[in-house]
Amino acid sequence: MPAIERLTADDFDAGVKELACLLVDAVDSGASVGFLAPFGHEEAAAWWRSQAPAVADGSLLVWVCRDGGAVTGPVIGPVIGPVIGTVSLALASKPNARHRAEIVKLMVHREARGRGLSRALLATAERAALDAGADLLLLDTETGSTAEHVYRTGGWTRYGIVPGYAGSPDGTLQDCSFFYKQLTASG
Repeated sequence: MPAIERLTADDFDAGVKELACLLVDAVDSGASVGFLAPFGHEEAAAWWRSQAPAVADGSLLVWVCRDGGAVTGPVIGPVIGPVIGTVSLALASKPNARHRAEIVKLMVHREARGRGLSRALLATAERAALDAGADLLLLDTETGSTAEHVYRTGGWTRYGIVPGYAGSPDGTLQDCSFFYKQLTASG
């Protein structure tokens, strides 16, 4: 299993290009992560750069998983040692919500799926949430997606489905499942 590392503000800035490649791959492979196709590298990099202030102030924690092999991406070709997975944890800023956080942008490159990276990234974010004093996590994902299966089998509780909540990369409205997980110090 490749190592998972948290990006500092400086690391994040240097990693935007690779994070953008991963985001483009997610959209190109049909993941409903908030963007419509066609979705280019510059758009993806701009979105990641827009997250830099939150990374710098500590309200958004970002982890990456790197691979030492080559992954061929549809946008930039072969990359050695690329980011093959990421997850972010958005900490709540309101005084009455500091006990909760949100899992956002859990993505694994399509060529690296099926190796347990999603679960490892998710577990990393869950441990960090507890360390930050957040014992209630929230997230949403496309209903019926592989990601939904990961959450359901990982101890998350679906508390609702909203029909037609978000568009898939091709713009088709999809149902969205909302999940929570109450964390404990023992896992």
